[in-house]
Amino acid sequence: MKFRTGTAAGAALGTAAGAGGVVAALSARRLGRRVLDRVERRLERETRGLVAKAEQAGPLGKAAVAGVKALRDGRSPFRALLSFGWTALKETLARIFGRGRRGRTTNIVEQIDVGAPRRLVYDQWTRFQDYPSFMKKVVSVDQTSEEKLSWKAKIFWSSRTWESTIREQVPDEHIVWGSKGPKGHVDGAVSFHELTPDLTRVLLVLEYHPAGLFERTGNLWRAQGRRARLELKHFRRHVMTQSLVRPDGVEGWRGEIRGGETVTTPK
Repeated sequence: MKFRTGTAAGAALGTAAGAGGVVAALSARRLGRRVLDRVERRLERETRGLVAKAEQAGPLGKAAVAGVKALRDGRSPFRALLSFGWTALKETLARIFGRGRRGRTTNIVEQIDVGAPRRLVYDQWTRFQDYPSFMKKVVSVDQTSEEKLSWKAKIFWSSRTWESTIREQVPDEHIVWGSKGPKGHVDGAVSFHELTPDLTRVLLVLEYHPAGLFERTGNLWRAQGRRARLELKHFRRHVMTQSLVRPDGVEGWRGEIRGGETVTTPK
């Protein structure tokens, strides 16, 4: 009987202790939550203060804010550091080149000799839909009419789109076009010159009008000229390794365009 009474008393004490432990745990949890809430509110106030100060701060100040925001949003310190560095780079470049301003126009003149007849070289050039298969940065080309084309290309890890309009096109001689796009545009002309029956010179002239940040900085480094040279080499390699082997499969567009309108079409 005493044993049972002792057991009951022990159970009662254990239950009371357990209840006390639960209460204590709940209280600790509530206390921890209140502390955490205070820390979060303080961090939020500090972040808002930093953002307000960063409006007058330089690139490093704005980059620091980006890093703090990244940490506040739960990113790892490494990812926060990346945010810091990327923001600092963008802010510095924006300060150098200005915001929303169009960059200085770049004139690009390149030429390349292709070991193939002029007609074949010209026909392959007019097959714009083939460009993504041999040009590294061209993603897609859609020709909506004889005069209009829609382009998409890679610029670093993003992409750019633009529309081009052929203003003049004379078979085996030259093509002249203009373009428009949200991140700048390129006007240009390409001409084809027969050096020998099996050797053609392609002369490319571009007038590049940059608008975006990457485009303006790339303009300073003359990256567009290097890209034009590289794409011309890709074109030559494609003609001499693919088109020259199967010339009958290269059917170019041999109509004529004057003043942005088609005046003759292939029969």
